[in-house]
Amino acid sequence: MNAYLFLIGLCVVIIISFFNNMLARRTNIPSVLVLILLGVGIQQLLLYFNLEPSYFNVLEVLGIVGLIMIVLEAALDLELKKEKWPIIWKSFTISSFSLALTSLAISFVIQIFIPNLDFLQAMVYALPLSIMSSAIIIPSVANLNHYKKEFLIYESTFSDILGIMVFYMIVENIDVEGMRQLSFAIGSNIFLTIVTSVVLSYILLYIIQKIKGQAKFFLFLAVLILLYAVGKLLHLSSLIIILMFGLLLRNHKVLLVEKLEKWLDDERIDAVFDQFKMITVETSFVVRTFFFVVFGMTLPLNSLLSTQVWLISLIFLVVMYALRFGLFYIVENKDTMPQTFIAPRGLISVLLFFAIPESLKTEGFERGVLFVVIIATSIIMASSLIAYGKSEETDKERDSAKTNESDFSDVRINTSFEREQ
Repeated sequence: MNAYLFLIGLCVVIIISFFNNMLARRTNIPSVLVLILLGVGIQQLLLYFNLEPSYFNVLEVLGIVGLIMIVLEAALDLELKKEKWPIIWKSFTISSFSLALTSLAISFVIQIFIPNLDFLQAMVYALPLSIMSSAIIIPSVANLNHYKKEFLIYESTFSDILGIMVFYMIVENIDVEGMRQLSFAIGSNIFLTIVTSVVLSYILLYIIQKIKGQAKFFLFLAVLILLYAVGKLLHLSSLIIILMFGLLLRNHKVLLVEKLEKWLDDERIDAVFDQFKMITVETSFVVRTFFFVVFGMTLPLNSLLSTQVWLISLIFLVVMYALRFGLFYIVENKDTMPQTFIAPRGLISVLLFFAIPESLKTEGFERGVLFVVIIATSIIMASSLIAYGKSEETDKERDSAKTNESDFSDVRINTSFEREQ
């Protein structure tokens, strides 16, 4: 392909994605829908011209960088304050229980349709479908009231982080025999990684405040990716390194003891945080854009003709929303709308699906299920947000009408009183 045509194509995709994000904020229609459909359209165009390039390496690299950026962005969004504790523990409770119960239920469903899968294999396929997408939720809930918006941001962020951690813990320790050995392997791995992460993160924060150059972000992004890759080769839970760095950068005043805090310059760290936050969001936008487009380009459309794909997807959706409704009903004192239906699946689901090792893959699980669930959850979320927005407007109009009636009644009473006088 001509290099200039290729560059034009890349630029057009980014421009479409940008304006699509603007449209999504106004209409509550997730941009992921348009990006996947754009990828499907490009796929058909390439097939028409008999072009079949290989995308596996591109997906793998985008997937690794995408995971790092998502966890870093999520960690930078987590503000840990005492006054936020009620919303933090409630959102964490719903997020963790929803992830655990949904993945367990979906695992059993998968085993019903694919009997030759053992439970851990089924769990590996179920986890990507059980994780909410903070990348879709955060821009989509901008018009909700402050409490619900903040709650869903925390919930989706916890879902991202917990889901990714659990997935890789299972995948990396699946050969360990016995529950006791598995628990020890995971526990020791996490402990070692957390200790290493705290030390490395503090060192990085100390160094980053001393550097006066302009190109600091990509230097430290390269260092983080390097640490992630080395950690993977050493079989550590590498994403904890990224998570701890982001949490310390966002909450260094809360998480660090005074003896360590005194070595950090608050003004410099806050300035670094603002730069990191901005560039992380921009980089995540580009990675997310191309990943969804490439996912659409690699989607086997013939799998959508399978009735089993649609049946499994429908069962997944019913189970997921039923569990969410129950959890919100209990934890949030019956306040269930529209939170129950704001649970889109997105980039994390696709990334983890492609990260399933060859030894755990099965031909019985159709990739079309992932596509249907992503599209369906996005449409359901958009519909619920639109419906909730209309009901809110109706309530405001009703309250306004009541207020006007009350004011008018007061005026009439005052007028009649003045006449009597």
